[in-house]
Amino acid sequence: MFDFKELLSASLVLFAVIDIVGSIPLIISLRAKVGHIQSGKASVISAFIMIGFLFLGEEILKLIGIDINSFAVAGSFVILFLALEMILGINLYKDDVPETASIVPLAFPMIAGAGTMTSLLSLRAEYHVLNIILAILINIIFVYIILKSSKLIEKKLGKSGINIIRKVFGIVLLAIAVKLFTTNIGQLF
Repeated sequence: MFDFKELLSASLVLFAVIDIVGSIPLIISLRAKVGHIQSGKASVISAFIMIGFLFLGEEILKLIGIDINSFAVAGSFVILFLALEMILGINLYKDDVPETASIVPLAFPMIAGAGTMTSLLSLRAEYHVLNIILAILINIIFVYIILKSSKLIEKKLGKSGINIIRKVFGIVLLAIAVKLFTTNIGQLF
């Protein structure tokens, strides 16, 4: 049931995919536009979205006739492209900066977006649900801390520090995408 190695691995996957540190510039620009971000509310709603999708996502896939291994292979491609964005500093998917900083741009899609949902179902194919839920909660606590202290973090790290962190987690994410692909592709045949 509880496995520290699974918890650590799932936590790192979610940390890399959520990329809250890499989102600090966007968070700061949202805060500058609207004045205040509801960090607690955005964090709690993100947790509910992720945990809900962890349990209902597989049922939705079954309803449309897709098994979890197929979704995990497809998810590995999404994670691969997210990793390439982080490593190469390019935008393969560009989303407009929202007019207001509310639950919608923060909780979804910034924190609990498509990459996070894909990763959750991919992790579910390999790890125990308890470890994934704990990893979600650990990441939500970290998200809350980042949202609350984004201005201070930006001052301390600077642009180059944030870029280095994004690239390191991009490489971790790339390795995870390869592992998800190789683990699940064999089970499809």
